This record gives sequence, C-alpha cells and structure tokens, in this order.
Amino acid sequence: MFRNALVKISLASALAVCLSGGAAMAQDAKAVIAKAEKAMGHVTSVRYSGTGKLGAVGMNWNTTGPWHSTDLTSYTRTIDYPSGSSRELHTYAQENPTALGGQAPFTDPITEGITISGKYAWNQPVNSNPPSPADKVSPQPGDVEMRQLDIILTPHGFLNAAAANGAVAKDDVKDGQKRTSLTFMWGKYKIKGDLDSHGLVTKIETKVAEPVMGDIPLQVFFTDYKRYGAMMFPSHILETQGGKRTFELNVDKAEANVAGAVLTVPANVLTAKVRPDEVTPLKMADGVWIFYGGHNSVLVEFKDYLALIEAPVDEERSLTLLAAIKKLGLNKPLKYVINTHHHSDHSGGLRTFVAEGATIITHETNKAFYEWAWKQPRTLEPDELSKHPRDPTFITFKNKYVLTDGDQTIELHWDFGDMHDQYLTFAYLPKQRILVEADDFSAWYATPLSLAMWNNLYGNLARLQIDPLVMAPLHGPISPMDAWVKVLRDETAKLGAD
Repeated sequence: MFRNALVKISLASALAVCLSGGAAMAQDAKAVIAKAEKAMGHVTSVRYSGTGKLGAVGMNWNTTGPWHSTDLTSYTRTIDYPSGSSRELHTYAQENPTALGGQAPFTDPITEGITISGKYAWNQPVNSNPPSPADKVSPQPGDVEMRQLDIILTPHGFLNAAAANGAVAKDDVKDGQKRTSLTFMWGKYKIKGDLDSHGLVTKIETKVAEPVMGDIPLQVFFTDYKRYGAMMFPSHILETQGGKRTFELNVDKAEANVAGAVLTVPANVLTAKVRPDEVTPLKMADGVWIFYGGHNSVLVEFKDYLALIEAPVDEERSLTLLAAIKKLGLNKPLKYVINTHHHSDHSGGLRTFVAEGATIITHETNKAFYEWAWKQPRTLEPDELSKHPRDPTFITFKNKYVLTDGDQTIELHWDFGDMHDQYLTFAYLPKQRILVEADDFSAWYATPLSLAMWNNLYGNLARLQIDPLVMAPLHGPISPMDAWVKVLRDETAKLGAD
C-alpha cells in the first residue's frame, strides 16, 4: 500500500511490530485495544483485494498538482502478522486519457509483487516493461523498514503494534463524535491512530522522510466497514502523502486467518545486502563527463569552475558524485548545479550541493517550491543542509538560459508541451553538439506515450534549430542522434500503420 517514498532503513527495527515484548502501558490503552480487537475480530492473517488508484509521490506534472495517478486494475494483499509477512500483488495501467505527470511512459499494464517477510524484502514479479519472467526475484534489502511500517498502517496491524509498543490512549470529541486515539513510537516513527465509538480504526497517521520535502505527513483513512465472516474490515482505503493521494482501494473481498500467509524467503534474498551507491564516469568530450548510475548526471568544465547537470535521487548519490568529481582532479569549484525538473528522483540531491555553496539553476516555476520544501523539518533523515543551514541561491529562467565563459557553453531550454513535466528543461552544449535530456527518451522501449514525448522533444529541437550529434539521456546510455531519430521515425510509422 505504501507508495514511492524514498527512505533509508535501519534493519534492527524492522521486526519491532512482531517481536517486541508487551511494554507496560496505561490500563485505559489496554482496554481500548481489547475493545477494538473484539469489534474488529481476532485476526492473525488477512487477505483482501479490490481495485482503485495509485499516486506516485513527487511525480506531479507541476509543483502544485496532484501526484501522477494510474489505475489500479487488480490488487490482492496477504498479511501474516506474527511473522511480519506481507505480499502485495497488483496490476496498474495508465488512466484513459493518460494523466499528465511522471513515471515511466509505459503503455501495457504492469504487474508487480511487493513482498516482505521479517527482515527480508523482495519483488516478484518485478516491475518492468516489457514484463520480466514470473520467476524472477529482485531482492530489495533497502525497503525492509518501510514495508514493515506498511504492515502497521493496516487496521489490525496497527492494533498489534499499539499493544506491543506501549501505546497511550486519549479521548476527545470531533464534529460531535467521540473518538479515541492511540499513539506510540515504532523506532523513529511516531504513529497515531483514531478509533470511533465502536472501536473501529478510522485513521492512522505518521511522518516519513522524502528527499525533497523532508518529513511529510502520511495518513491512511479507513471507511465503510463491512463484516467479512468473523472480521470487520474497511471497504474503502485511502492513503495520502503530503496531503495528496498515493493509494486508494475499493475492497471487494476480504478474508481473515487465511492459509498460505507465511512466506518462504528466496535464497538470493537471504544473502542480499544494501549496496553502496556507485557512479561510473565516462568522458564524452574535452571537459564533458557523464556519470552513469541509473539516474545519470553530466559534468561540464569551464575555465574557472564546474557545472553539474542534475543532482538526482538523494544525498547519498550527491555525496557519491562529489567524491567521483574530486577523483577527476580538476581542482575547480563546483559553482552551478542545473536542475532539469522538480520530480523527486531528479531533484532529491540538490540540497547537498546547496550545502556545498553551489547555485541552483532551474526553471522559474520551481524556485518557490524548493524554497518551501527545503524549509520543512528533517528530523527523520537529517542531511548536510539541515545540519549546516544556509539559504539557497538560485538562477531562474522562463524559456532559455545560457551559461558561458566565452569558450564553454551550456544552453538551457524549456521543453514546451511536455507531458511528463510541464516545465521540463533540456540542456545543449553547442560546441560539442551534445543534447542532455531527462525522461523524454527511453532507451528500453517505445510506446505510444513515449513516442509522443520523443516527438515533442524533437519538435522543440526543430523549432529552436538545434542539431545535436549525440544524445546524453539522464536515464540510459548515450546515443548517436541519427540513430535515435531513425528509431523515432520507424516506431512512429509503425504506430501509424497499426
């Protein structure tokens, strides 16, 4: 259920919901939990299914819009509470018409299995387009903590965790209705849940770390409870992060105490470790390097300083980039960091460079968002800027900005008409005829949606009379421009023929 939060983990706390002893707590809290368990049913495992919506945090079309939304066409989740196991099997597809905003420009529905068992996490099937083999298992050791937290963010999981972690109860009245709250700490997370007068869990809330926006509120609302056998379970679940929808499910079936809820951990998952972040530099031309790392960055050397195009992912990536740049031995200050768009996976590392004193160059629409986001508390994952605060310095533009020292030049252009991000920027190095683009080009597959984005980029290049020789995507390998144009024309013609 928990969608797209980028969070570092502490494996030591992952099993607290299942293994922590019954801490002493006030008698009223015990009575509240006992009443709720009686009302909702004694549940050791649960399986529920339905359809709804998914929303991707930080991937909205512009900084004020809703998170990018897709249709959740199939969803089944099975949880075993004593073993801390959960398996979500869901299929999602683009809305019709396709919602504006981020995520990969897939067309075919994607089926994904999000799994946790104790201190082990993995995906099977693996999210990919075209689909991966059904037996492929992808270890996800970095997701253990958040997936265990997600078990707590279910009605019965919340009651189990409240009982195990010394919850404190409090009564109040809202809108004329009596309610009771239970609050407790689970590791670094403060978790609060509301129960109605019947003892049904109606809301659970906490905060999670997000690399751009800091500590953001996560709330899950449970409504329209129905009886499913011996269990009461909500028929509607809504999750928000940062006040915007990330998950919505209309439950059509639910079962308690089901068979097969305890999972067997695959062998390759048992030995998987969280790998340190890595980037691989490749010199593209004199004074130009691309750093490969899933999310790429491009470094450009000027006479007296350096400029970096893109600070993606998070602080760990930015520290890795700083170390890799230092190894090049250029001995020049990194003066500017160019940000192509506001999506979290492309802006999550900006704060680290602000702490280093770099000026951020970005589209004018992003400045107010960053100024707001970077002032938010960061207690869950403090970073360099929160430890050593300083005000960010921006250079902003609307349609075009040129950074030059008379010899080396970077042109920045608004990619007008883009479906992925309303104010997406691409960079062009006229001396080397290198195009640096983010998210419009996919090196892996062509779909009607990706082709629309490719053609929009190509149209902007033609409109601006820009004629690159090489494309340096911020996802995937560099490509000769003529090869890309051939694929674009061939795939577009094929789509028209279909």
